[in-house]
Amino acid sequence: MSVVDEAAAGRTAAKTARKRAPRRAPMRDTWWRHLVGIVAVVFALFPIVYVVSAAFDANNSIGGSSVVPGRFTLHNFGQILHNPDAPYVHWYLNTLWIAATTAVSTVLLGALAAYAFSRFRFRGRRMGMLFLLLIQMFPQLLLIVAIYLIVLRTGDVFSSLGLNSRIALVVVYLGGAMGVNTWLIKGFFDTIPSELDESARVDGATPAQIFWGVVLPLAAPVLAVVGLLSFVFTVNEFVIASVLLSSSSKVPLTVGMQGYIDQQYGQRWGPFTAGVLLAAVPAILLFSFLQRYIVSGLTQGSVKG
Repeated sequence: MSVVDEAAAGRTAAKTARKRAPRRAPMRDTWWRHLVGIVAVVFALFPIVYVVSAAFDANNSIGGSSVVPGRFTLHNFGQILHNPDAPYVHWYLNTLWIAATTAVSTVLLGALAAYAFSRFRFRGRRMGMLFLLLIQMFPQLLLIVAIYLIVLRTGDVFSSLGLNSRIALVVVYLGGAMGVNTWLIKGFFDTIPSELDESARVDGATPAQIFWGVVLPLAAPVLAVVGLLSFVFTVNEFVIASVLLSSSSKVPLTVGMQGYIDQQYGQRWGPFTAGVLLAAVPAILLFSFLQRYIVSGLTQGSVKG
């Protein structure tokens, strides 16, 4: 074939590809979709922009704050970090410890329970899964009195699991998060072929080796999603932490910052927003680190159930 024939064939193939390619809808037919998207983005970003602006604004008043800082300053960050009346750093470290411990424990316990429900067949399996789902109908807020009494009585026997204990708070969080997370992880485990377990078993692998070396690495996306959701929930939780923890040196950021700003919005609004902005950094970093797992972890688990 000559060069001319090759060029003609290339042009013909390009025209055919353009004809087969789906045509984009004209802008006059989809303008309302773009408008809705823009309005949604503005509506979602406005509170964030407002908080960021207030954190860098020298005016501590709520009424004087605006979307654009009137006078840029970093004084708010220094005031919240070095205030002797508000141990912000201790609150920050407490939040990281509680959230990280809860996230890791939730992933491990949820994976163990989900593996049992996914791979084994035993009496009471269906009722157990149904029970885990039903208990999620009752939010922990409705059980706050019962939780308080249980932790109070438990502290008489085990002091580390009593009131004003961060370990007790983590245990309460684990009890409330197991149901949904177990179902989510179990749905993902169902998509992993059981033939892999059989192959590993033929090669001499023990059940523990199959779980830790075969199943868990393949389930990394859903484990990352569960860990991220658990971490964010723990960082944002306020009610249970405020009931179980009373010492200023042990409370997380949500409880500590509520006491810091209480009845003093006009004097401490700038440092408060600066503290809130710093509190969002761990979740943002964790989300950025686990971003590549999030989409696959949320979608693949819905293939089988």
